Amino acid sequence: MADLSVRFCLDELMPVAIAEQLNHRGIDAITVKDLELQGKSDGFHLQLANEMQRVLCTMDDDYIQLFIDGRQHWGIVFASRKDRRNIGTRVRFLEWAHNTYTADEMRNHIEYLRVI
Repeated sequence: MADLSVRFCLDELMPVAIAEQLNHRGIDAITVKDLELQGKSDGFHLQLANEMQRVLCTMDDDYIQLFIDGRQHWGIVFASRKDRRNIGTRVRFLEWAHNTYTADEMRNHIEYLRVI
């Protein structure tokens, strides 16, 4: 399998401005709001991101349990709801993840948002 660039799908808890900034930087990012799929279950969103071969970005710790339960995915980037980092910090972290990992390397991997 060829190494693909990491692409992101932001769940409904993540600010849309993050996806806008990533796209402005040439990084492929969509949101659940773009897809008009707000209110669907966490399992649905993880499966959708998996089918689209996108890393799911979230602040919802329910995805950690789905990971523990063995759900396959193209990667999860988790930011705690208690983490009050600004949008710019989150964008820089996702840009770092995009530039550091291939899509294959992110498969079934979780990255926890931190300052880069």
